[in-house]
Amino acid sequence: MRTVNIHEAKTHLSRLVDRAAKGEPFIIAKAGKPLVKVVPLDAPPEREVKRFGFLRGQITVPDDFDTMCQEEIEKMFYGEDDET
Repeated sequence: MRTVNIHEAKTHLSRLVDRAAKGEPFIIAKAGKPLVKVVPLDAPPEREVKRFGFLRGQITVPDDFDTMCQEEIEKMFYGEDDET
């Protein structure tokens, strides 16, 4: 999404509003800090980003997850054990 500073927004407001009305929303910032977002009135609301549980029911975590590949990892850290 395009970000414009407040001076640019004042200078080109008509053009920016036309573009926003056609589906190109933008953010107006002051001193690099975002202040407002301009979107068309008929724009659908943004979907909430769902972070946790998005793969629920699609994957399983094995019971030995905490110890998987433990021997190989120990060999990488501590080297081969030649005591036989």
